[in-house]
This record gives sequence, structure tokens and C-alpha cells, in this order.
Amino acid sequence: MRGVLTVFRKELTDHFASKKFLILIALVYIAGLASTYVALQNIRDVASALDQFVFLKLYTTGGDVLPSFISFISFFIPIIGIIFGFDAINSERNSGNLSRLMSQPIYRDSVINGKFLAGVTTLSIIVASIAFIIAGVGLTSIGVPPTTEEILRIFFLIFICVFYGGFWMGLSILFSVIMERTAASILTAIAIWIFLMFFLPIIANAIANAIAPLEGATTAMQVQNYSIEQGILRISPSTLFTETIAILLIPVGGHFMLRPILQSDIASMISSPLSLGQSLIQVWPQLVVIIALAIICFALSYVLFMRQEIRST
Repeated sequence: MRGVLTVFRKELTDHFASKKFLILIALVYIAGLASTYVALQNIRDVASALDQFVFLKLYTTGGDVLPSFISFISFFIPIIGIIFGFDAINSERNSGNLSRLMSQPIYRDSVINGKFLAGVTTLSIIVASIAFIIAGVGLTSIGVPPTTEEILRIFFLIFICVFYGGFWMGLSILFSVIMERTAASILTAIAIWIFLMFFLPIIANAIANAIAPLEGATTAMQVQNYSIEQGILRISPSTLFTETIAILLIPVGGHFMLRPILQSDIASMISSPLSLGQSLIQVWPQLVVIIALAIICFALSYVLFMRQEIRST
């Protein structure tokens, strides 16, 4: 345990002192504050007098030019996870630091555990700080304090973001263990992210339209088309993450994104917002898959790293 804490403190110091951390946190803060400004400009148009969750609209309201905060964070979290993990092992191996580190009284598993924990801690600080900054700005601007349920939903948002980022960090660390060159590991991780984020929706839409064409389709065919497309999209952790945070932060109607909205749903969207417990039940399958993927990626990295030969240079 002492070895893990030693590596953890060293990696955490390196992260906070690195230029990539300063650049990433600056980009996240600029994007978050810009989305908050847009939300404050449009929040009166989307919030009704009977709305119970006005504070959450700071995170979900976008504009014509800039999207909402949850759209920004869905984009940035994979990038943060990849950047903090792509050179975790191979850069240490190529520079010879890994063999020198192994000559110290530090167990091999302490190295990868400490690196992963330091990356997750840094990610948690970035996500939590911008979420709380937005809450502070919103509280000052709109003058509406958040309810207890809204505060809990924001904490669950941070929790889910950390595990989602942990998946991408574990995946990039896996490539860092497998590949010798840092450029190869980051390019592979980014290629997978680009495919899942941008190309998979195109493929899913094409397959759904081929199996159940929408031209002149009945309601049953439209539902089938939507089900096929969503089934393919849920291969991607990005889709699971988007569904999870949308249902948690949009209690009124957010759960209808899991299926096509019918005309009969409009009244219930307005009159029956989901409670926090009901929202967690809705997103439980997606959340379990995201956590499982994060654990699997790190477990593979751990096993492969423990079996690798480390030669002194």
C-alpha cells in the first residue's frame, strides 16, 4: 500500500505540474462557462413556472450556437481520459525510468495502480470543480437554490463522469502497455473514440433504414427502426453515457429517449417527472455496463503489465 501511495503522489504531482493538465482544465473551464452563459440567456424560455428542476437546466440548456454543458462534457471526458493514460507505461519504459523504478522497493502492481488512481483523481477534480463552479455561477445569477434532489443528481453526474473517464483512461493505459510507442497508443485510442462517436451513428442509421425503411412506414415500422438503431448505438459507451446523464439531469421527459416518443406520451412528459430513485432504476443497466467496461479495461492492463518483462537499460 505504501508503494501505491508513493507512485500516486508522484503521478499526481506530475499531472498538476504538466502543461497538458493546464491546457485541458482551461479548455474545460472555458467550455463549461460558455455553456453556462448560454444556459442563463435561454433558461427563461425553457423553464416554466411549474418546473421543479430549474437549477438542473444550467447543465442541460443549450443555444443556437453553443450546446449544453452535458454535450461539452460528453466530448471532453474521453479526451481527458486518453491524454492522462496513453503514455502511462510506454513512456516510462522507453525512457528507462520503469526499470530504475522497479529496482526500488516498490512492487510492480503498485506502479500501474498508482498511475491509474492518480489519473482518476485528476479527472475527478476537473469534473467536480467545473460542476461546482457552474452551480455557484447559476446560484448567483438566477437566485434559485437547488433542491436536495438536484444536488444529489449533480453528485451522481460527477460519479458517472468519473467512471466514464475511467473507461477511456483504462483503454488508453491498455494500449500504453501493449504498444511501445506513445504515438501509436494515443492514435489507436483516438481512432476508437472517433469511430464510436461519429461513424457508429452513421452505420447504425444505415442498417436500421435497410432493415426497416422509414419511407411510408407505419408506427410499428418506425418503432422497429428506432429499436434497431438504438440497439447498435448502445455498443458504444458514449451512447450509454449520454443516455445516463440525460435521464438523470432531465427528470421531465428525459427517460423517453430510451424509446420513440408517441403522441400519448406528451401529457405524461409534463405531468410525471421521474424521481431520483426512478431515474436511477432507468439508467441502472447503462451505469453497470460503463462501470464494468472501466474495470475490464484496467484489469486487462493490469494483467498484461504484470506479465511483461522489464529489462534494465
